[in-house]
Amino acid sequence: MSGPIAPFVERYRRALADERLRTNLLTFQRAWRQTRQSTFDRLEHDQSTRFEAARERLVAAKNAVLDEPRTFQHQFVDKATRAGATLHEVATADAARDLILSLFQARNVRLLAKGKSMVAEEIFLNHHLESAGLTVVETDLGEWIIQLAHETPSHMVMPAIHKGRGQVADLLQAEVRRDVDHQDIGGMVSLARAELRRAFLAADAGMIGANALIAETGTVMLVTNEGNGDLVSTLPRLLVVIAGWEKLVPTLADAATQLRLLARSATSQDITTYTSFISGAEPEHEVHIVLVDNGRSAMYANPDFRDALRCIRCAACADICPPYQVVGGHVFGYVYSGAIGLVNTPFHHGVDAAAGPQGLCVSCNACATVCPAEIPLPRQILDVRAGVVAEQGLPPLKRAVLEVFHHPRVFDRMLRAAAIGARPILPHLPVPRRWAWRALPPLAPQPARDALFGRTFEPDTRGPWASSGARGKTLAYFIQCVTDRFAPEQALAAVRLLQACGARVVVPTTQHCCGLPHLDSGDKPGARRLARQTIAGLESVQADYVVTAAASCAVAILHDYAHLLQDDPEWSARARALAERTLDVLSFVDRIASPPQLPSGAGESETLTYHSFCQSTNVLGIGGLGPRLLRLAGLSPVELPEATVCCGFGGAASIDYPEVGQGIVARKLDNVRSTGARVLCTDNPGCLLHLRGAARSAGDDLEVRHVVELLAERLVNSG
Repeated sequence: MSGPIAPFVERYRRALADERLRTNLLTFQRAWRQTRQSTFDRLEHDQSTRFEAARERLVAAKNAVLDEPRTFQHQFVDKATRAGATLHEVATADAARDLILSLFQARNVRLLAKGKSMVAEEIFLNHHLESAGLTVVETDLGEWIIQLAHETPSHMVMPAIHKGRGQVADLLQAEVRRDVDHQDIGGMVSLARAELRRAFLAADAGMIGANALIAETGTVMLVTNEGNGDLVSTLPRLLVVIAGWEKLVPTLADAATQLRLLARSATSQDITTYTSFISGAEPEHEVHIVLVDNGRSAMYANPDFRDALRCIRCAACADICPPYQVVGGHVFGYVYSGAIGLVNTPFHHGVDAAAGPQGLCVSCNACATVCPAEIPLPRQILDVRAGVVAEQGLPPLKRAVLEVFHHPRVFDRMLRAAAIGARPILPHLPVPRRWAWRALPPLAPQPARDALFGRTFEPDTRGPWASSGARGKTLAYFIQCVTDRFAPEQALAAVRLLQACGARVVVPTTQHCCGLPHLDSGDKPGARRLARQTIAGLESVQADYVVTAAASCAVAILHDYAHLLQDDPEWSARARALAERTLDVLSFVDRIASPPQLPSGAGESETLTYHSFCQSTNVLGIGGLGPRLLRLAGLSPVELPEATVCCGFGGAASIDYPEVGQGIVARKLDNVRSTGARVLCTDNPGCLLHLRGAARSAGDDLEVRHVVELLAERLVNSG
């Protein structure tokens, strides 16, 4: 059953036309970040209750179930049955719908009062029941609003978050057929409460989802803020609980751990208003628990995706996601929204349903930092993207461009020719409107390789940082293909900086591309080929460390290569060995060189601010390192609001869906403007070219530079 979901392109265009959607979601995301942090800060007084410790316990509990899923399923079924519930295990969405309909028809159910359930949304249950003549009333306020709008949830916890108060008032007005004050939120809530109360009292049956299924007692745990779940589960004589089997936790203590994380992650509350535990049935009542598979066993069977079954449906991955803020959950997902929706959609609804939404992810990795179940969502999204490409192929133009990367000599000749031929006409090239918000970066007349390849650069022995911890170290420098062709000054500055720290720098001629363009595009075979080429090339150089000023390449080598090559034990081992001696340039300067403080620079006339590459923050954990090193070098950057939020470059995403990149970079440039800075620096070449092009097209008087350029210049001036 396909359900009432429009094609992706239609949903995408509709979201882009809704400016209010972006404004509302931006306000929400900013408030959520601040309040979530406050709730977790209140746990920090006790090491045993802090976020990391609670997350570790939750992951252990969830992994215990994943280690022996049938054992815990049997235990739950046995305990729940003994308590008086009736258990049903169904394999498919069709089987679940048919079973539930047959339960209702056999008991002459005409009106169903329904609590919030994402599994019911997943199998499009309402539409199935309504087509059979039942009346279904959603009793969660947000769910009722989207039911009135004939929509699906745009958020797993706050399903109507995409609606403004005026839109909600219009829906209520149409339902009750009388005027509703568009500004009186309290009045709207009271109206909804009165309308829904009739459903609670008249319902022939109730239905709820489950936040956890506790194996040791056979108990269903339900968490709500409105109390509707309690009314739905107690007033009617028939209750149906619908849940995926992945909601299992071993013990009540594990459920308590989940509670500690769920509200804080979902709604930034210390605890939700109601937590209910249902064990069995009251006299003269029936409780039926329907455990749904619908692709979960297939997810479990795939070790690359098994961890996603730890999800507790808190939606934190959506609440922090920059693309979600631009287009909302009806686009950034299918039924399930946010990063987890990109991961589980192929298993629940097929690859076609995931094909469009997965391309919106900019790989900023923010979702991984807030996930209370520690799911490797960014990696899994890339695996979904690779699955889409394996089934549907790459667009011909993208496939041709990526193929050129596999032929370094051809690649070199083509780009040299383009640098000569395109430079005079580049300013006059017509740019399609979708990309016109970002000026095209010109190819450099001479790539960095012309000045660096095959050369050895001896250490500076006289500068203020020459006696740092890097003294006596030999480094292999990795240029990066984007830097090489579009910003060679960054590579030259990085080498000067490393020399100034007392290191000897060797630039191997065997380097080309790390494979990240292919990985971002879903071309796993191509990414593997270039990864092997990069590993072999860097292994050929005798060096203490491999260093690069392209943080994205460092992340690929450090965190992606071993997974990418996991099916080849030899190359996977070589990838791990290379990762052990690879560092981005800022981490090298900080951890290895550890240079001394320089006096403040005299005559600094331009205000400087700093954007941290999102993966530097979220993967490498060095979000504050750039500003700290600038201050160490005697410079004074001003703080940039939301400095660690993605700029919207996102590799393939900003090419395939440039409108999303435009929306994200607009947020970034607004923050830069608020600082009054005239110089913006960052630590990744992709960010730099993206921000430079967007600022230029927007008419901003802003110089965008790599942090290594400022550090190198400062050291030269101080020497």
